[in-house]
Amino acid sequence: MATALPLTTKELTTDQEVRWCPGCGDYSILAQMKKALTTVGVPREKIAFVSGIGCSSRFPYYMNTFGFHTIHGRAPTFATGLRLANPDLQVWVVTGDGDGLSIGGNHLIHALRRNVDIKVLLFNNEIYGLTKGQYSPASRLGTSSKTSPGGSFETPVRPLSVALAAEATFVARTVDVDVQHLVATLQKAAAHKGSAFVEIYQNCVIFNPDVYDYASNKAVKADNVLYLEHGKPLLFGKDKNKGIRLNGLKPEVVTVGKDCQVDDLLTHDEASEEPTLAYLLSRFAHDPRNPNSFPEPLGVFRSVRKPTYEEQLDNRIKDATQKKGPGRIEELFKAEDVWTVQ
Repeated sequence: MATALPLTTKELTTDQEVRWCPGCGDYSILAQMKKALTTVGVPREKIAFVSGIGCSSRFPYYMNTFGFHTIHGRAPTFATGLRLANPDLQVWVVTGDGDGLSIGGNHLIHALRRNVDIKVLLFNNEIYGLTKGQYSPASRLGTSSKTSPGGSFETPVRPLSVALAAEATFVARTVDVDVQHLVATLQKAAAHKGSAFVEIYQNCVIFNPDVYDYASNKAVKADNVLYLEHGKPLLFGKDKNKGIRLNGLKPEVVTVGKDCQVDDLLTHDEASEEPTLAYLLSRFAHDPRNPNSFPEPLGVFRSVRKPTYEEQLDNRIKDATQKKGPGRIEELFKAEDVWTVQ
């Protein structure tokens, strides 16, 4: 029986015990995901969550929808097949910085570049949590962990830069504890037609506590975070008097009224077909050790409409059927491109 709309958060809750560490950011993401789904107008039987391996990948157990807990790094592949087999489903992929950017990096890139209509949520805590605290592909330089006691010296992967380079048509970032922003971002991802990639800064209170304190602590985040708004100048700071200006091809932090006027600042354009500005913003990385570092952008970096993989595949099948008829599997087996092994 089809569920009635609108959904309630209770209807989206399963009878499974939620087994994350107390204080884990996954609890907030789960709660806000349920809130978001009550507003998108999709019944439970047309929603599916697909996950790989990791703490975040227990997510499907806790959503009263269809769900698949798959294998390490392959969630985008399963989700692609699911969308092609049943295009009526709204398919969400839940992954982490370890699952999605290491063994699953190749699968993630190709799902995004194909513009498959799936929504990828990458929970980023910059550490391997399930396997007890090794540094991950997203861990910052100097991160001390069980596998990098002297501090990581590997260049970290920047998830949004990867997604934009793969031409994902929707790219955004949000934070687990900024619940209103998180819900709004999930709603926008749900409404998008095409590959949607959302990086969610998520705390790991056990193995990487306070890594995002600069972006979540109300006392300091105004000066460290840049909220992106389409068509608005790039302003930030407690007094909204700091901004981003281009000096040639080089971005710089300026003070409005002292160094420039508001009209001199960069204006955000998430709908630009050309992803150059979005990619530039994805390179901003706040450094708590450097008071002059860039603020870290939150919000939608890119949102454009392009033909999805499913739409193009469907058109290709319709064209072939119109020209050659529906075809028969027996004829395919007997086609010219066969050979006999003797």
